[in-house]
Amino acid sequence: MIVTDAWTPQVNGVVRTMTTVVAELRAMRHVVEVVGPDRFRTFPCPTYPDIALSLLPRRRLIRIIEEFSPDALHIVTEGPLGLAARSWARRRGFAFTTAFHTRFAEYVHARTRIPVAPIYAWMRRFHGAGSGTMVATASLRDELVRRGFRNIRPWTRGVDLSLFKPEPREDWDLPRPVFLYVGRVAVEKNITAFLDLDLPGSKVVVGGGPQLASLQRDYPKVLFTGPRYGEALACAYAGADAFVFPSLTDTFGLVLLESLACGTPVAAYPVTGPKDVLADAAGKVGAVNADLRLAALEALQADRAACRAHAERFSWRACAEIFLSHLVPMRADAPR
Repeated sequence: MIVTDAWTPQVNGVVRTMTTVVAELRAMRHVVEVVGPDRFRTFPCPTYPDIALSLLPRRRLIRIIEEFSPDALHIVTEGPLGLAARSWARRRGFAFTTAFHTRFAEYVHARTRIPVAPIYAWMRRFHGAGSGTMVATASLRDELVRRGFRNIRPWTRGVDLSLFKPEPREDWDLPRPVFLYVGRVAVEKNITAFLDLDLPGSKVVVGGGPQLASLQRDYPKVLFTGPRYGEALACAYAGADAFVFPSLTDTFGLVLLESLACGTPVAAYPVTGPKDVLADAAGKVGAVNADLRLAALEALQADRAACRAHAERFSWRACAEIFLSHLVPMRADAPR
């Protein structure tokens, strides 16, 4: 059983990861039940109304878990559903695993200026009650260890190579080079760091979110397409000359793999996510630099074939198999 506060119709990296992993697990003939906010009454998340949070889910959630009687329980998020599942498991003496998907402390700080230290202390207690916390990158693992997290388990990510590919490409009909951003349009994504860069050519932003209207107003020369999905999104990546990833807070960045799979190099800050994804590439696939403008210009010199080849190293099936290997039996006598 997978319990998550982030689920469809939300569009983000957590949802994309978990929906794909669930599909892979089912293809491997495992029985998977997902409990998300779609099963409960919800209310909009303060400062981010696109995210629905479950309202008083505890009683119904417990009934769902007990009726399903899972062999293993995985808690994806630290929201109302994750908290309720954790509380129930601890009270019953059942083991479970968690994952660190989101820099919740930094996101809260970006919106409210609450210091990150007490939030990390709370998250450390949340995850510490489980039997293992899955993280996507080595640099994030090292950071969490420094913050006192324990029993951390490596868990990479994947990309749909049949969807994200170098052709066909979007003909933007804009001055070249085209610098692209794809993702949520929200303050924690640091998009203004990209939009403020003095770059030749054009800038394109693909995605939606609470900051979209204000950025459209403040940056009239930038093309904002709104959200794109499926082939339209793949064409957007493939039609760009470089993908600029200005986030300082992501724990991985699935969009990095999607861009590389489309043959488009990545420019980013040297932070968790980009420096892990771009590591060990056999050829130039982008650039990381504390000066994001220099990284963007340097990325234009990358080898688009090498970008695709590097992305091909990341498989969703392998991601699902690693996830499965980290699960623990809820009960001591449960089958492994």
